[in-house]
Amino acid sequence: MQNNLKNKILFLSHKEQQCGVYQFGRNIAEALGKSKKYSFIYAECSDEEEFKSIITTIKPTAIIYNYYSSTMPWLNKRVLLRINVPNIGIIHEVSQYIADRANDSIFDYHIAPDPTLLLKNPLVFKTGRLVPEYENSYELPKVPTIGSFGFGTAGKGFERLISTIQSEFDEVIIRLHIPFATFADADGSSARAISQRCKEIIIKPNINIIISHDFLDQKQLLDFLAQNSMNAFFYEQNNGRGISSVIDFALAVQRPIAITKSAMFRHLYSVSPSICIEDLSLKQILNNNFQSLTNYRREWSEANLIWDYERIIETVLSLGFKRKSLPRKIWSKLGVVFKKIESRKSEDLWKPTIGLGVIEQQLNKDETFLPVSIPDVSLFNRILDDNARVQYKPVIDSLFKLLPEAMARKIPEANIQQAFVLDTVLKYATRVLTPRILCIGSYDDTAAGALKKYGFMMDEVDPVLNYDLSTFMQKPSTIKSSYNIIFSTSVIEHVKDDELFISQIAELLTLSGIAVLTCDYNDQHKAGDSIPQEDFRMYTQKDFKERLLPLLKGCSLVDDPKWDCPNPDFKYAGCQYTFASFVFRKNEL
Repeated sequence: MQNNLKNKILFLSHKEQQCGVYQFGRNIAEALGKSKKYSFIYAECSDEEEFKSIITTIKPTAIIYNYYSSTMPWLNKRVLLRINVPNIGIIHEVSQYIADRANDSIFDYHIAPDPTLLLKNPLVFKTGRLVPEYENSYELPKVPTIGSFGFGTAGKGFERLISTIQSEFDEVIIRLHIPFATFADADGSSARAISQRCKEIIIKPNINIIISHDFLDQKQLLDFLAQNSMNAFFYEQNNGRGISSVIDFALAVQRPIAITKSAMFRHLYSVSPSICIEDLSLKQILNNNFQSLTNYRREWSEANLIWDYERIIETVLSLGFKRKSLPRKIWSKLGVVFKKIESRKSEDLWKPTIGLGVIEQQLNKDETFLPVSIPDVSLFNRILDDNARVQYKPVIDSLFKLLPEAMARKIPEANIQQAFVLDTVLKYATRVLTPRILCIGSYDDTAAGALKKYGFMMDEVDPVLNYDLSTFMQKPSTIKSSYNIIFSTSVIEHVKDDELFISQIAELLTLSGIAVLTCDYNDQHKAGDSIPQEDFRMYTQKDFKERLLPLLKGCSLVDDPKWDCPNPDFKYAGCQYTFASFVFRKNEL
């Protein structure tokens, strides 16, 4: 990693500490201070004059603003026009709608701390969350203890939480921490009113409630959460709001978490088993422990957060600062192929054994969630033509039941690829108790969507969601030889360096791990023949056997391939071709 510590990156915030925006920014800044690539400098100010003084002293190369309109009312475009460096604002109340429409009316670029965001606007960068590093040394309470915290502002749902606890438990301790908020509840009247209402709800004699209001620093807050059996947050829907930071702290202490399906918790909707009170009871969520949240805690680590910000700064500085941004150049720097992906891709070896995997947890007496398996499959490296469409029709039909809206956007003849991938991945995944799965090109991939419906957790790589495979390989949390299954549906033909792509997949596979790929294919294709505009190439047997297979050191195809196809039966963008599968495994030593 190139050392750019001579580049001073100012991280600017306001001064009022009893504020969620302040605490979020301070935690981010403390983490960034550990960067070995850039010199991130934290500062606080209250007005324009103080801001000018800080700029004069530090002379930053770029500035990140922990911005909220009510906490920095003095900051506007007039002020920033005098600062001849890139200005990057954090969007706290971010939604997809807001991110898509963000412009340079104040800041040159934006950072959105929302893992669910789709990267459609080249002026907006996305980061993961920051889960503080914490070692929980407290023993579990002997009496079930449920905790929650948050400022005493509207929509936090403390009263609903008390009612729900009382309906499920006869003996329990409830611990609430509701500090006063400088910008919304400075005198604490709202916090005290909420406390009183919560106390009045309780009628069972063995339910004890403890409420505190004193402001806690981060260590004290984490200790508070760590001493509970579980922590619960019952926010109202709050559509259009940003991600709430309460989950970041709750994840740190590794206790079970219960939430409502509030938009502010949308980054945890896909946790399986669910942690949403709309799906499971508090007792069920408590009994499921923390296991389903482990990957989230790992993914939103300090190291990954620093990496996210370093990538953003590197991209912004490498573009060369101009007042008018160049979106295409930004996309290029991020490693995204700036081509229109048509609706075929995205527009907006064994019988499964139910009970070995996580599918059983999703059934809920709904046969929609029962996976459809194609029996007696004897060939995995093959042509995916009309014969395959007939063979895999039951899986295609199941995809329409599981994901009707997504399937309606697809070209029908191309659905054989997702059906093949889904069936093949399931055949392997159900033989592994807790498979580690990676999907490359997951955005709007119905095979990935179906696997999520079945309850499988997976890591996802896609430039629309986060980054490309090469960038993923550089991420601090990426571990080589760690995935049991890697699948990629019709992606490799869109990748400029497919040899690096396939080699990296092999690097990521664990021993006996399997990779399942499909691609655009025409064995009669010759150099100079037309191909769809979004493709870099059309694959042939020669590509597979002479270019790709020799790169897969320590790997082999799962069977003898049958890639002969004299009559391609798919037509798209004026090109006649078909699809093929490429399935290999990493050999045991």
